[in-house]
Amino acid sequence: MKTREITMAAALNEALHEEMARDESVFMIGEDIGRNGGLFKVSDGLQKRFGAARVVDSPISEAAISGAGVGAALVGCRPVVELQHFDFVTLAMDQIVNHAAKWRYMSGGNVRVPLVIRGPVANGVGLAAQHSQSLESWFVHVPGLVVIMPSNPYDAKGLLKAAIRDDNPVLMMEKRLLYTKSGPVPEEEYIVPIGVADVKRTGSDVTVVGISQGVNLALQAARQLEREGVDLEVIDPRTLKPLDIDTITDSVRKTGRLVVVSEGARAGGFASEVVARVLDTAYDALKAAPVRVTAADTPIPYAAPLERAVLPGLQDVLTAITAVMPNKTKVGSV
Repeated sequence: MKTREITMAAALNEALHEEMARDESVFMIGEDIGRNGGLFKVSDGLQKRFGAARVVDSPISEAAISGAGVGAALVGCRPVVELQHFDFVTLAMDQIVNHAAKWRYMSGGNVRVPLVIRGPVANGVGLAAQHSQSLESWFVHVPGLVVIMPSNPYDAKGLLKAAIRDDNPVLMMEKRLLYTKSGPVPEEEYIVPIGVADVKRTGSDVTVVGISQGVNLALQAARQLEREGVDLEVIDPRTLKPLDIDTITDSVRKTGRLVVVSEGARAGGFASEVVARVLDTAYDALKAAPVRVTAADTPIPYAAPLERAVLPGLQDVLTAITAVMPNKTKVGSV
């Protein structure tokens, strides 16, 4: 495949253009997504190409937007709902948790809910407590939902295309700071399958499972520790639910050590779920207790130094590697 370097925002935009051209049942609804192309330009150009009936500028009501998406999915459309910030999903919990997630099961499979709800997780940019939350573990806990968190443009495009074609409701959370990061994306059409993890770097000493930005922190740590003779294996689940636990378990059986990096809060977070699942299936392979690298259990502060202190950083990952293999690593400050 021929590739070029494009940003994650551009990759998502390409996915939407391709899927709306391929299937007339696909439409978008959200605030400022039409004339303005979305707050972060992910929907740029779509209304001009497909018209206002398929790229709908909605009123400011996440409950109405999500409810319209659920209803449209039930009658045969494939709606893509954009939330300007994923924190605003709190205003649509009834529509998502009590309706979208339940209808296929409660109908005995007679109806489908091919709905995508997507938007940015905007921590790390000084937007304070109500616009900076990473709430993925809430939805992993809800049976009937698919949950996706990409870490790069290639995966973002392929997973969004797969999500639009899926017959289940999908929540796709995109790290805002990654929208401007570029990476190789094929010119030809492709799909990244839902529920399949990716080994971003092979290694033999420690398995590091990264979620979204956690993947990039893990890869930075791997490059730094390589100079000290420490070989990290970095795994990106890509899909949090369904989770490809087999790929993670196979890696842990090889390395004997596990670190999980997530920007979600520590208590009840997805990092804890990964650790628990590994303990269920590969406890006998562990040479050290698994370590979670997460955000602190506090609302995200507005002040930049405080926000950096709350969110996990490279030094936190390096410290975690030291904890699981103290006899080999000599990690100093970044």
